[in-house]
Amino acid sequence: MISLRKARVADAIAIGAVHVATWRTTYPGILPDLFLARLSVSRQAAHYDAAIRGGTGVLVATASGADVPAGSGPRIIGFATAGRARHAEIGGKRLAEGEVETLYVLDDWRDRGVGRRLMRAAASHLVDIGCKSAFCWVLRDNPSRWFYQRLGGKPVAEAGIRIGGEKVTQTAFVWDPIEQLLAASPQAS
Repeated sequence: MISLRKARVADAIAIGAVHVATWRTTYPGILPDLFLARLSVSRQAAHYDAAIRGGTGVLVATASGADVPAGSGPRIIGFATAGRARHAEIGGKRLAEGEVETLYVLDDWRDRGVGRRLMRAAASHLVDIGCKSAFCWVLRDNPSRWFYQRLGGKPVAEAGIRIGGEKVTQTAFVWDPIEQLLAASPQAS
């Protein structure tokens, strides 16, 4: 069974492990190999620990029951973070009020609706804190970028960013109004 819930501080290590694992499987050939090899679960865990303690909306997807090996407890298989937009202006134009900052799902759990459920939960969190629109940045060369369009996101801007010493391009996908994301069909993803 796959369930969603708000993250707890005790989840930080598992969230950090999902972050590192997904970056290493998603970004070879996009980000420098040495950068990917040096990603640290403990550094990522510290980041997510601070986010959870600081009130950022951190949501986790867990698998349990028949979906995990017998005798093991629930396992974190994906997560999303969301909050008020951080740097939401491009060329003097505001992108949106809220931001889905991260969405990562382990490879073995993709194509099961986990990402869509996390995105909708992130949007619900944003509505709860008063956001009427949402956006997320996605690396332009991310092989999963089409997922955001299938959820109704409109690509509205591009910007360069440095990751691991490399300049890469990211695309902003916007849902305005945010209800477009909340209503995203299960079949659309």
